[in-house]
Amino acid sequence: MILLAADVGEGGGADELLLPMLDAANVCCGAHAGSAAITAATALRCTELLVKVGAHPGYQDRANFGRAEVALTAEQIEELLEGQVATLAETVRPAFLKPHGALYHRCQTDAAAAAAAARVARRWGLALVGQPEFGLVAAALELGVPAWREGYADRGYRSDGSLVPRQEPGAVLDPNAAGRQALTLARSGRFDVICLHGDSPAALDVAAAVRRVLPKIGA
Repeated sequence: MILLAADVGEGGGADELLLPMLDAANVCCGAHAGSAAITAATALRCTELLVKVGAHPGYQDRANFGRAEVALTAEQIEELLEGQVATLAETVRPAFLKPHGALYHRCQTDAAAAAAAARVARRWGLALVGQPEFGLVAAALELGVPAWREGYADRGYRSDGSLVPRQEPGAVLDPNAAGRQALTLARSGRFDVICLHGDSPAALDVAAAVRRVLPKIGA
């Protein structure tokens, strides 16, 4: 089964309408956006809807929504991730860990940062989410941590499998294109999770488009 997931709990978007369409939720842990109260409420709503709860920790950089690189060491990244997972676990113990934004991209290309994330996941007994053939999945496999390979419905890809930077044309896909891409990703057999961004103005339409295509591959 391929899971449909989205970033939620960031204090914006339309989480209440989006959550019922999801199988898994990347719940913001109150650092890059949101708050402790929003994190707790979102996690509890996920449990009511039987949506898998994942920790979605990011850099403590609200001005940039966690999407700008912050010069932290791997040890500092591990401490940051540990603290945010613990914050979420005060309400609901998560099933998986997926770093947010620039922290995610740092872990995808920095082996030491990825290993830090994998260690946190192992301590908490969590799966680690990342793009196949990049750092997070590699680090998870190295430490014997379950790895969930994710693809993005609503983001453009470069030829090397990385995402098109947000400031470049083609970075964000419209709902119809997202639905088509989700079907292609799902049919490839290389992904366990299809993700979309809950803060996008088109998030509900993207989720609906992906939901329409997933039955075509038996998800």
